Amino acid sequence: MFKFILNILLIFIALIIFVPVFRRFLLHLLVGRKLVKEQRRANEAFRKREEKDGIHVDHQPRDRSGTIKGGDYIDYEEIKDK
Repeated sequence: MFKFILNILLIFIALIIFVPVFRRFLLHLLVGRKLVKEQRRANEAFRKREEKDGIHVDHQPRDRSGTIKGGDYIDYEEIKDK
């Protein structure tokens, strides 16, 4: 009986060490749900703060393929202090 339990324990440890899919599954079971819950709570707090302050910034996605190359001209507007 002891040998059977030891074999199961060794197989379980080997799976954790050598099989990344199994490791990810265990990590998701142990930690993943808590992380998802905390992320939702942080997003809700951010939205509430945004609504409270009355500030809304509409972010435009960056075009990752079009990077600025040396010598390209970038328009800017100069703001002078009064």
